[in-house]
Amino acid sequence: MGNKETGGLLLSGLRAFVSGLALLALAAAPGGAQIDPEKRQLVHAGYDLPLSGVGPPSAYLFYYRNQPRFLRPDLTLRFAAAPAYLDSELGVEGVFGGRTDVGLGLAGGGFAESYAEVRGGQYLHGESFIGNSAAVSLSAYRRLDPGWRIPLNGVLRLNERRAVYERRVETAPAFALPPDHLETCLRAGLRLGGAEPELEPARSAELSVWYEGVLRDHEGTYGFAGDRRLRRFVQNFWTRARASWTSKTKRRFEAAIESGSSRLADRLSAYRLGGVLPFASEFPLMLPGYYGGELSARRYVLMSALAAAPVGAGFSARLFAGSANVTFVESMGQPRPWNSGAGAGLGYASRGGVWRADLNYAYGIDALRSGGRGAHAVSLLAQIDIEAWKRLLPAPTTPKSPSRPEGMEWIFQRISP
Repeated sequence: MGNKETGGLLLSGLRAFVSGLALLALAAAPGGAQIDPEKRQLVHAGYDLPLSGVGPPSAYLFYYRNQPRFLRPDLTLRFAAAPAYLDSELGVEGVFGGRTDVGLGLAGGGFAESYAEVRGGQYLHGESFIGNSAAVSLSAYRRLDPGWRIPLNGVLRLNERRAVYERRVETAPAFALPPDHLETCLRAGLRLGGAEPELEPARSAELSVWYEGVLRDHEGTYGFAGDRRLRRFVQNFWTRARASWTSKTKRRFEAAIESGSSRLADRLSAYRLGGVLPFASEFPLMLPGYYGGELSARRYVLMSALAAAPVGAGFSARLFAGSANVTFVESMGQPRPWNSGAGAGLGYASRGGVWRADLNYAYGIDALRSGGRGAHAVSLLAQIDIEAWKRLLPAPTTPKSPSRPEGMEWIFQRISP
């Protein structure tokens, strides 16, 4: 692809973004947009440990904060801070005539673009590498419905990201890294409903469709003697329908169906399915019993379900399952398109929801391991809700000054010069 064509694609993307902003601004529906109006302080931790085989690291630990009325009534600051990475956005409410919210994002740090090669159920250390990144983004959020109980929002985001790669200690000497590059990413979506950024929200529902186009300023080959490609222009399309609800008897149910396709997907832009960590990415594709991101897909359909019931004070037991039909990225295929997994777990939630934790066991029914099928894994998920903890603290009281000195204060006054 020549420079002229590349410039045309970039210009088309910018025009589409600006046109989309104009359409959102001119839409007639009243109401707020998608900047979170709730104050939140959460600590999330998750660890997914394979018991069959050796997989890539699958864990996270981060502090999440959403602060409405930051400095001004119309500003909201949101950020997630991990030990080596920060993702943040400053939201401005009521621009474009008061009908659209805008967010300016800044993100960056280490390991966010790291890549783990998993092929045929084997984690290949020699073909895996570290990726670091820095990004800025401009987003527009527009509520499009005429006051529905479940909001319909339009989302547009233009993102500029720089990816820089480096070798791991285990990376094979003959393995060439992908070229460092700049990505221009345009995302557009329609989302009906949504879910709070919490572990096991009591009720949530989402139906959404998304498009994302990624334009890189470099393309080329990498790997062993150039056996794999980094493509210049990649497009992804996906949709998801998810719901969770809790009955009056504290029984909880979840169900989801998701599907995605792509054009010219390569290893670095493929959909990655596997694992059970709900905050491992913005759109996690969880499949119990598999390594995190084990399956690299250019097309997929994923179905999942969960049922939980209370078994004691604060405790709940759950059963969950997932199944995916996968069309694999070139050279990453497996003999069967269907991959399924199931599991069981025990959860605990403290009084007032201050903290909760889940311990789960999962079995990957179709996961390839050591020439056969079947894999075992355990995971631990935890959340601390700082705002819930504050709500349980006793209200501060103003101490009353005694009418005359008492106790030790009286003695100190008598012996003071």
